[in-house]
Formats: sequence, structure tokens, C-alpha cells
Amino acid sequence: MLLQPINNIAEMCARKGVKNVVISPGSRSAALTLAFARHRGIKTKVIPDERVAGFVGLGMAQYSHQTVALVCTSGSAAYNLAPAVVEAYFQEIPLLVFTADRPKEWIHQQDGQTIYQNELYGKHVKKSFDLPSDYTHPDANWYIERVLNEAINLSQTVPKGPVHINVPIREPFYPVADEKITYDRHVKLVERLATEPTLSTDTWHQLQNEFENANRVLIAVGQLPPASALWSVLKEFSEEMGVPVLGDIISNIPVNEAFVRQHDVFLRGKNEELLTTLQPDLLITVGDSFISKNFKLFLRNHSPAQHWHVKTTEQLIDTFQTLTTQIPVEPLYFFQKLLEDLDYQQFVQNDSDDDGRGAFREAWLQADRQGKRSVHQFLRQETRWNEFALVSTILENLPENSVLHLANSMPVRYANLIGLSRPAEVFANRGTSGIDGCTSTALGAALMTDKPVFIITGDVAFFYDRNALWHPHIPQNLRVVLFNNAGGNIFRLIDGPSAQPELEQYFETRHSTTAHHTAEDAGLGYYSLKEGEDFSTVWHEFIAPNGQAKLLEVFTDPVLNGEVFEAYRRMRTT
Repeated sequence: MLLQPINNIAEMCARKGVKNVVISPGSRSAALTLAFARHRGIKTKVIPDERVAGFVGLGMAQYSHQTVALVCTSGSAAYNLAPAVVEAYFQEIPLLVFTADRPKEWIHQQDGQTIYQNELYGKHVKKSFDLPSDYTHPDANWYIERVLNEAINLSQTVPKGPVHINVPIREPFYPVADEKITYDRHVKLVERLATEPTLSTDTWHQLQNEFENANRVLIAVGQLPPASALWSVLKEFSEEMGVPVLGDIISNIPVNEAFVRQHDVFLRGKNEELLTTLQPDLLITVGDSFISKNFKLFLRNHSPAQHWHVKTTEQLIDTFQTLTTQIPVEPLYFFQKLLEDLDYQQFVQNDSDDDGRGAFREAWLQADRQGKRSVHQFLRQETRWNEFALVSTILENLPENSVLHLANSMPVRYANLIGLSRPAEVFANRGTSGIDGCTSTALGAALMTDKPVFIITGDVAFFYDRNALWHPHIPQNLRVVLFNNAGGNIFRLIDGPSAQPELEQYFETRHSTTAHHTAEDAGLGYYSLKEGEDFSTVWHEFIAPNGQAKLLEVFTDPVLNGEVFEAYRRMRTT
């Protein structure tokens, strides 16, 4: 078999835990496709649209925390994986990206499906490899196996991320009729042992001393996958040490009154006295991006004296322009050790006055309670049919322990303002915050769990990713909630474009498309809601399991949505 080294790629992936592969059809990639398809230890999904395939793979890896492989043919097909690769890079999602290619001597020779694929994704992968196209010398096989070991290990090494393997393949790349594909059980496997970064004793003493001397400490958690152990420690830390802990909805912050969840509401006001009261001396951040622009502006305008960022990364991330210290350890380890080692008596002594830690925490919690009351009171009083109130109703009626994907642009913002009413695992593509691939990502997650997986999306994001439903792998636990306001309504809700006469034509891109036929073509159950119809009846039919994925299209008026959101912005929150 001329392509035995290609077959062995599938064997190595299976042996090293890469057991899910998303394949986009193509001829140049045929050898890779057949190697994965015929391997008993590999589960494959075939998705024709490479952009969709990339995001489905991302959703699978995002939910499972395991490396998922992508396979595509040469040429522009490889570029169509780029949006998902970029999102995976900034979200630190492990992907193994196999792009088939012609041998390098055929590049720019007017032959088909041939582009420059070496380091195609630039800085948006952890590393890029090119395999040899000739396998006659034993060193070629050794090199391929070495590269596969390094690539798979690298994808799983913190910070995780995508790794690109470009695979030039000469013809013939199809086996002859009745030829059996074999796998070498003696491929070289190199294990990379896990390590746990720690801090020196002197460094710990320094951090403990600085923490104990800070009177107003705030812990802020950005985007994180579900992490119950970390939140359990943070709850104990908050209650024992008098430290407020806040998180956006994408931090997977628990539904618990011990945490601050409505900061996007109460920090938007002009109450300078409150904002000064909430200003921290020491800010400790964990996780990745924050949705709340109000929180970012608050910290940039009311900067802490110190800002520690706890994350195992080499990147210097200074979102709030306040960073003073990078702490490259796992957050769970950091807070467990800090909780164990802090001088509690010193804390009690420092907290003896009215401006101590307990009072600071209570100020944040009181503002949070008021923010929650104000936004929910506003939504109860707003009886008109609008997206803001409808998203709130949907969040209140999610089944327990669902998986919730929030599409960009307005759904994730609405949800962050409102907050969850019951536990759910929350995901969103906030690595680059694009609208492309939101539905595909949710579908990928649904392939990895039996839980109901909901995505709340807008019409532009949904129709942009309509091919997410153009393949035979749609899981029955997927539920798509589509708000159709006939355009990009976010441009009507934010400052700037809403004041321009070109709003509808150049920004909102108004349309008259509905998802009815898209759902029918894909075999999804279709439901719709318009003003005056009974939400409860339709919702209960929509969420009920019946062996079929479903789509609920909710029609709203973009002008009314804008009026309601503007009324919310004028509302007092403190």
C-alpha cells in the first residue's frame, strides 16, 4: 500500500484519544477520508460545507474538551475552515486540522485546487506542520509519526488550541478495487505528561501579604466552561473573606445569591457615588473575555491599584488597562491555596471598620439585588411583544440542566442583562464574537451529549449559517430558537448606526426570509410565534422530546425592539 503512512495517521489519532473526525468530501483528501472512515476506533461525521464542518467540530471539542479532527481537500476548501480555526484559537479549543494538498512542486502551475497552504492559518494556530509527499525513505515515516505525536499533544497542552497539519498527497490516492486498508499497530506513540504550574514559597508569601492588606478586593470571572469545583471554592472564598465575586453569563456563574450577576445592569448608570463605592483596591480576574462593556468601562474609569490575572498563558492580557501581575497557575489551585494559607485573624482585624471587606462585598451584592429588581420589573411592565422580554421568558422556561448556546450579536447581550433563572451550561463563540458558525457550534455540542441543547439566535446569524442544517447528522436534542426581526437589529440598538439615514439598507440589511422551508428541508419540526399567539402552548410543544430536532421562529418588530431597548437604557437602575 503506497499510502500506509496516511492510514497510520488514523491509527495514531485513535490511539491518542482523537476519536471524533469531521470530514468534508474531496478527492485530494480521499486517502485521509478512507483511513478515518474505515477505522473502527474513529467516529466520523461528513459535512460538505467546510465552514460549517469547522464549527461543528469546534462545538464538539468545546463541549467534550477533547481534540476533534477536521479533514478537507486542497485549495479554497482549506480557507473555508479559517473562521472556525480562528475562533478555536482565541477560545483555546483543541482542533487537529488536516488539509490535503498537492505536492509543493505543483503549486502555481495552473493545476486545479492548488493554493499556498503552508502555514495557511498564520498566527491563528498553535503550530503548523507540512508532511512529506514521498514515503520511500524510512525517515519520512518516522517524521510523520513524530509530527502527529507533537501535534496531538500540543492541541491538548494548556492553553489548548488548533494545530494545522498540511498533507501533500500524490496520485493515485484511491486504493484499487477490493484493496483492504490496514493499520500498523506498532506506530510510535509519545506521551506528554501533564504538569501543574506552581508558585514559589516566597511568591506565595508576597501575594498573601498583598491580599491581606487590600481592603476592597473584587474577583471577576470571564468566559469559562462549566467548572463546578472552581465556583464552589469561589463561593466559600467570597463568604469567608468578604470578597464579592462576579461573572458574565458566559462564565457559567451559578444561579446563587452569593454571586454578582447583574453588573451589566447597575454599572451602566451615572451614579458616581455608587461607582466610587464599588471601586476595588485589588482586582483578581479569571477566565477569558467579558461581554459587559459597562464593566470594562467601569474598571477603566475606576482603576484598581492592583490587578492580578490568574491563567496559565504566556499572553499578557490587559483588557481593562489595569494589569499589574500575571499569575500563571490554574485558578482552582490558586484560590484553594489562598483560602488555605491566608491569615484569617488578620482578615478579621482588617475588616473591623465600616469600610472593610464585608461592607465592600455587601455594597456589590446590594447593587446586584437592585439591578436584578429593576431589570425584571421593567420587563414585567413592558407588555409589548419584544425580543428583550421574550428572551427573559425563554430563559425562565428552559428545562433544568439544559445546554444553552447564545449567538452573537443581540442574544448573548440580552441574556447577559437578564441572567439565568435555573442551572444551565452556557456557551458562546466569544473568541472572535462573529455571527458565523453559531448554529453549527451548537449542533456540534448536541452531537456530544444527550441533554437538550438550545441555541438562541437572530435571523442574520441563522441565515448566514443556514448550511449548519445541510447534512445528515442533525441530533434530535437540538432546539433552535430563532428571533426573526427582518434584519440585523443590533444596529438599531447601539449608538452610531441607529442615527444614520443608511441604517436599514447598509447596516440592518432588511430581508423577508423565513426559516420555514429551511426547517422542512432539514427535517426539523417547525414552530412559529407571532404577537397575540400563546407562548406557553407553543413552547411546551417545542421543548418536548419526540425524536426530532426542532426550530421555533419568533417574529418581532425591529422598530419596537429598538423602542423597548431605548426605554430600558433610560431606566434608573440604582
